[in-house]
This record gives sequence, C-alpha cells and structure tokens, in this order.
Amino acid sequence: MVQQQENTASGTEKVWFITGSSRGFGRVWTEAALQRGDKVAATARNVESLADLKAKYGDRVLTLALDVTNPEQVKSAVESAHAHFGRLDIVFNNAGYSLVGTIEEASADNIRALYDTNVLGPVSVIQAALPLLRRQGKGHILGTSSSLGHVTYPVIGYYCSTKWAFEAIYESLAAEVKQFGIDVTIIEPGAYATEFGSQESLKFAASLPVYNDFKAAFVGNLRTIERGNPEATPEAIFSVVDAPNPPLRLFLGSHTLPEVRKAYAQRLATWEAWEAVSNAAQG
Repeated sequence: MVQQQENTASGTEKVWFITGSSRGFGRVWTEAALQRGDKVAATARNVESLADLKAKYGDRVLTLALDVTNPEQVKSAVESAHAHFGRLDIVFNNAGYSLVGTIEEASADNIRALYDTNVLGPVSVIQAALPLLRRQGKGHILGTSSSLGHVTYPVIGYYCSTKWAFEAIYESLAAEVKQFGIDVTIIEPGAYATEFGSQESLKFAASLPVYNDFKAAFVGNLRTIERGNPEATPEAIFSVVDAPNPPLRLFLGSHTLPEVRKAYAQRLATWEAWEAVSNAAQG
C-alpha cells in the first residue's frame, strides 16, 4: 500500500496493456502492477473473468474483451486503452497456450490455431501499438516467451516452435524500433506453478497409440520438475520496466540459465566438430 501511495502521489505510475490477464502470469502481473499504483488495461477473451479487478481497483483498471486472433478486435482494444488513459507505457503480450502432441500427431489445423494465438496474435498487438508508441516517442514492448524459446522438449515441440518464432520476431523488433525510443524485452520463465498446465491452457492433438508409452513417460518426468512460485516474479518484471536500459531478454527462475547454457554448449560442440565440412562448403 505504501508503494501504491508513493507511485500515485509522485505521478510516476505507468500505464500497462496486458493480454491474457485472467489467469497465470498475466493475472499475477496485472494485480501486482495495480497494487503498486500503476494503471492497467487488462484484457481476456472472457471479460467477466476480470470483473473482480474492476471492483477492487476502480478507474485504475480498464477491462477489455480481447481475442488476440482477431486483428480488428486487437486494434480496437489497443486504441481504446490508449484513448482511455492518454498513453501506453508498457505493452505486454502474455496470452498463449500449449499444444500437446508429437510432431506426427498434430494436425495442420492444430498447428495453425496455435500459431494464430502464440505468434500472429502478439504480432497484431505489436502492429496496433507501434503507431501510438512512435507518436509518444517512447514505450516498452514486453512479451512472455519461455525457456523453451531456447531448448525443446518432445511432445510439445510445436509449442516450443512458437516460442522460437516469438523470440526471433522480438529480437528483430528491438533493432527496428530502437530508433523511435521504444524498448523491447522478452520474458523467459522456466517451470512455474501457474494454471498453464490446466485444461484451459492446453489443447491436445489426436493421439496415436504408438506414442502412448513415450508420452506417459514424458508427462511423468514433467511432474517431477521443481516449479517456481509465480508470486515471486513481479519484482523482476518491475526491475525491467523501471530500468533506464532494460535487457532484451530476462530469464525467470534459477533453473533456466543452466539448462540453456548446456544446450548452447552442445550446439557449439557439434558445429565446431563439423567446422571443416562447413568451411569446405563455402566454395
């Protein structure tokens, strides 16, 4: 409460636009921003899931129905939030879900739907926000990726691929918009005890019996992974959005860097072992 009063009194509050505010990290970060005295345009497919935020935080929160796969609705929501608050300081792409299924099992429709939400949805938000942020001459675009934007697991390979695509888009974006005074940061959580594993956040491809044992073993291994506390993450997010020179990437959790360091060491070892073959192909 002290932090909230200080932010409001000093006029240093930030204005956020957050997708996927109804549950998981989106909910945690939306409430944390409001609790510290910031203002938030909180969005979700079902706006009724945000009613308690409106009741608790009043005019400091604007709740909007938003399906990120609908570009027209995205544009309308971003522009409405900007008009309502007069500016947007932080645009945070957080909405997404995971597809469970091997590479063979997932259908083209499964994959298209996943990319519509996890890749094209964030792009729609970015494209809607950029004209407004350019006119402001400042802004910070954040996005929730994953440690799986650097490593891959079987059975959720298509989900991993959306995060690799997300990372590439954000990295290119950072170089393109730096000239306009706009910062870009990719948030990369490891395993956390959120609702991400719930039925609302997972979709399943049709199953082929030949993979049943493999998938059962994979799911069993996932259950043994130590999961972080999502309520411990807001201060890390605030450190990034309040930094004068925010990083392009930020891991959340203590297990991600060792895993990624190992993966990149293995890649470098392979490339170096085959360096002579690669060099000979130069011609």
